Amino acid sequence: MTTALYTHAECLNHRTPAGHPEQVARLEYINDALSAGMFDALDRREAPLCEDADILLCHPQSHLDTILASEPETGSRALDADTHMSPGSVLAARRAVGGCIAAVDAVLSGEVGNAFVACRPPGHHAEQSTPMGFCLFGNAAIAAKHSIERHGLERVAIVDFDVHHGNGTQALLWNEARALFFSSHQNPLWPGTGMPEETGGHNNVHNLPLPPHSDGRLMRATYEAQVFPVIERFKPQLLIISAGFDAHMADPLAQLNWATDDFVWLTEKLCDLAEEHCEGRVVSTLEGGYDLSALAASVAAHVSVLMEKTA
Repeated sequence: MTTALYTHAECLNHRTPAGHPEQVARLEYINDALSAGMFDALDRREAPLCEDADILLCHPQSHLDTILASEPETGSRALDADTHMSPGSVLAARRAVGGCIAAVDAVLSGEVGNAFVACRPPGHHAEQSTPMGFCLFGNAAIAAKHSIERHGLERVAIVDFDVHHGNGTQALLWNEARALFFSSHQNPLWPGTGMPEETGGHNNVHNLPLPPHSDGRLMRATYEAQVFPVIERFKPQLLIISAGFDAHMADPLAQLNWATDDFVWLTEKLCDLAEEHCEGRVVSTLEGGYDLSALAASVAAHVSVLMEKTA
């Protein structure tokens, strides 16, 4: 078995204003890191364009129409203070959704053991009808709904370790009893959601706020106590990871102090749970991470673990 890497050059065409943290260079640094010889065994695949029907698994037609109408012919258009579109943003966002859909298909069919989707824009802040936090469509949530509605899965777990709360994924899966959603994130921090009392329509949402300046030791203890046992009981048939790397101590947008080794540890633990309960079936998709060097190193470490688990 191999690890699949889904990406596409069109994801470089989603351009944000100068100085914006969610920049083209993020994917360029990741591509460079994953071009090293140790990654030669990756099964490299182009992320396909998604269909409208894929987006509509989680978003209403009105939201899709708004996004399509908002793409400028030239320059940049702000959807809010943080979220921007440029010519090429729609195709990039369709590749991000399409990469997640294709990764689920490949993993569930047994073509590959697991997959990483290196696309942008990210997705975990996009709510039903609200693009926000750099995100247009809910990539991970759509992947989960695709696995449930089209592959017939009854239990899908989504773990979001981005430093910001995955408010969009939470909103999109709030009433989906077949999806178990975990989000660890710094609190207080934008977007200000993600309290433990937010538990979803079926007790299927688990939020784990972490205080500023806490490090990997607290993260590890929190996951050991509050995440892994719940996943053990749930016995997912697929594990989806919203892989944001902005909890790294070098990241400029937050104040958690994780090291690259903490992402290695967490990836190993999640893969071990997937091996135990769902034949190792993991789909990981890129979310945040805004210090370029730390992002590249963390993604390389994350993908290295995925590869080791399929070797």
